[in-house]
Amino acid sequence: MPNTLIDLQVAARLGLREARRRLRGEREPAPDLARFRETLDRALAAIPEGLVAEHAWIQLPASEPPWRDSGIALRTDEEVSYFAAGRVTVSAALDIWVTPKTQLWARIGEQGPIRSSSRDSNTLRAQHDGRLFFGNYFPNDWKDASGARLNHDAVYAGMAGEIWILAVRWRGRAEDGLAALAAAGDPLGIVASERERLALGDPAPAGWHYLWHLGDAEIFRAGQGPSGERTLACEVVGDVGILQRDAAFALRPDTEIGWRWRVDALPGLVREDSIPSHDYLSLAVEFANGLDLTYYWSKELPVDAAYWCPLPNWKHREFHIVIRSGSEGLGAWHAERRNLHADALRYFGAHPGDVVRVWLIASSVFKRQRGSFSVADIRLRGSAEQQIVL
Repeated sequence: MPNTLIDLQVAARLGLREARRRLRGEREPAPDLARFRETLDRALAAIPEGLVAEHAWIQLPASEPPWRDSGIALRTDEEVSYFAAGRVTVSAALDIWVTPKTQLWARIGEQGPIRSSSRDSNTLRAQHDGRLFFGNYFPNDWKDASGARLNHDAVYAGMAGEIWILAVRWRGRAEDGLAALAAAGDPLGIVASERERLALGDPAPAGWHYLWHLGDAEIFRAGQGPSGERTLACEVVGDVGILQRDAAFALRPDTEIGWRWRVDALPGLVREDSIPSHDYLSLAVEFANGLDLTYYWSKELPVDAAYWCPLPNWKHREFHIVIRSGSEGLGAWHAERRNLHADALRYFGAHPGDVVRVWLIASSVFKRQRGSFSVADIRLRGSAEQQIVL
């Protein structure tokens, strides 16, 4: 079935759902940007003198390609915090939109590196002199850490909405300035959230990292299984993250990956092989040629359904394979086992090189439904060797 026809069918189903939700008043209202600015301006005016070197408000339209100069210049080791609110709408009819934590990136200087945040705020320390820039992410993707784009900037033209940003260059430590700002009044909780984020530190579980060009998240955490075994647990709502671990392993005819997982809630509303419905939970394996196979539990596609990712920036590098489907078995632990060599030859048509990484993927960014799963005992194995990933 052509992908266009699938997209139309999915859009019709989701559109009908959203029409009903609209009539029932169930749609989440847009953020009150005027209140956001008024609240932060009032707090800024109330903190002691000498903490803030300067501040600037930026209104960033969703249709504007990167990069917007904030007007703030930083010296090496100076710190800047920013707070953002707004909504970037992909489809008003389907109620698909993203928040600043997904959309907004920053960089200091023309060459970066670019930075994202796991929340709608961030604090950066300048590693070199440079001006502070902000940029929209979706629906483009980053080509490199300087902020070059993968696709032409024309892709931003169809986006709607805007993000309002308050950037504050601190005269001393950001920690002191944020404490004063919170004490001056924080009814929206955004300053407290940024202080909490800083206290959290690296949000990735030990030994893992988030995919750099998708950005950090706080959706995975280390835990324990029913027998005390190590697990990684995920809770995702309106967010997306790809957690990675390097795992060099030769791809031979007997190379397998095995794992156990318990999926408690699927974030997808309908079949996932369409752009507006591509919310899912999976385990993936990346190969030396940059391609990856991702094994997932589908809402309604049958077991063994397989397809290239429908997202434009991923359609030539990620292949999806349904290994479980529907609601039966949710909430229980299941053991999985796949022959990577056989799957790679079947779906790629050629040897993709050795295994280089194992991923855990969680997306709830399109329809913002809860997804929840835990995974344990991830192992790469062959007849003569084995590697414990988790």
